[in-house]
Amino acid sequence: FVANVSHEFRTPLTAIQGFAETLLAGAMDDPQNRGRFLEIIVEHSRRLARLTEDLLMLSKMDADRLEFETRRIPVGPFIESCIETAQPRARDKDLRLSVNQANKIPDIAGDRRRLTEVLQNLLDNAIQYTPAGGQIMVSAGVTGSQVTFTVSDTGIGIPQADQPRIFERFYRVDVARSREVGGTGLGLSIAKHLVEGHGGRIWVESDVGQGSQFHFSVPIFDSERTAQRNGSSGRGPAS
Repeated sequence: FVANVSHEFRTPLTAIQGFAETLLAGAMDDPQNRGRFLEIIVEHSRRLARLTEDLLMLSKMDADRLEFETRRIPVGPFIESCIETAQPRARDKDLRLSVNQANKIPDIAGDRRRLTEVLQNLLDNAIQYTPAGGQIMVSAGVTGSQVTFTVSDTGIGIPQADQPRIFERFYRVDVARSREVGGTGLGLSIAKHLVEGHGGRIWVESDVGQGSQFHFSVPIFDSERTAQRNGSSGRGPAS
């Protein structure tokens, strides 16, 4: 784990140091290169920030200190909020982002902030690994006592042999491409923990060259069960 973390920090730090030294050596006098180098430094700084946030999240998970504030969440507004956040990035890559939601989906029980992290992570991955002109769809439907969310894309797909391991920490199907797009290798592992913390599960279906479908399930809201869950965690009743 330490070796993986060290490597993930080393790559952006090396880039930041290299371009900063180049600027100090005289590139500051070249307006075109100056702007490009500063953009690279900012991007790698953001990557370091994402990695730090993910590691802090993992430390809370390992110490069993990650709290969930279970509340009643309407499915439609929840999906639309995540779509709205992801839309600018999808538009920049000329990707079509849409929603296919069944009628009369019941509300779910969960921590909205944590579940937003899950859906946002799946959308980010879909955007990263779907070529320009592709499509991404978010759908939701009832499966027994849970609501299942699905993020489908027309991206590069995931080989069958890699699918059982993609929720492991730092596991990457294509290491070079993952680092190129700035992934930390922790997002799916965190998503799995957050979904399971809600009593749900997360899984993937994919074919190389055909795209991927990431699914995760969350319990349907039940006022009595939610009150019991919050009470056992020392929190107030759901609102």
